[in-house]
Amino acid sequence: MPGYLLKFESIAVRGVDNLAIRSLRDHQQFSDPLGAAQRLGISSAAWPLFGLLWPSGLHMAERMALHPVTPGERILEIGCGLALASLVAHRRGADVTASDCHPLAGDFLRENLRLNRMSPMPYRHGQWGVPADAGAAGQVQGLFDLVLGSDLLYERDEDGTLARFIGAHTAPGGQVWIIDPDRGNRPAFTRRMAAQGFGLREERLQRPAEAGMAAYKGRVLVYGR
Repeated sequence: MPGYLLKFESIAVRGVDNLAIRSLRDHQQFSDPLGAAQRLGISSAAWPLFGLLWPSGLHMAERMALHPVTPGERILEIGCGLALASLVAHRRGADVTASDCHPLAGDFLRENLRLNRMSPMPYRHGQWGVPADAGAAGQVQGLFDLVLGSDLLYERDEDGTLARFIGAHTAPGGQVWIIDPDRGNRPAFTRRMAAQGFGLREERLQRPAEAGMAAYKGRVLVYGR
């Protein structure tokens, strides 16, 4: 692929068959020849983050491997990156939509669906804090019963745009699952979610190192309204 280097891996997710995943080779990759990412506020340092597999995303995928598939339940993954959790849910028959702000996230998702011989899955542009007409066509719309996000709290969000985005797309009685590796911005985010009408239940997530998986320490933040 001109401009950046790729790798292909077989990713083990506990509870489901392995997934074939195309990702960026490392966090040094960057290519934005037309300035599409720059126009969306994505810096060169942040550009490759969508295309890497992150521990929190793998743990969310494991959680989705155990989540019962319920007819009529609509699921939205925000900041999906390589959308591992969405791929697991889709393979199991769930109604899931993946979303991200990166201009290449949809292309990577479509290729990983092809590599795993899966049917097409909805993808939408989802970016909080940016006017709708500043992003790509196909914005996130509507309400969802379950909203997922992995390691989203790595930046301060003084204006509460992430909480408002989640609030705008979570159905009454819906839940929000955030897997967070104990980021310092978690308490402030919880306060902003409370302002959107969400209560919080926390689950500790601590795993020792295993073959193919580093040790992990964090939390599952379960918000409900």
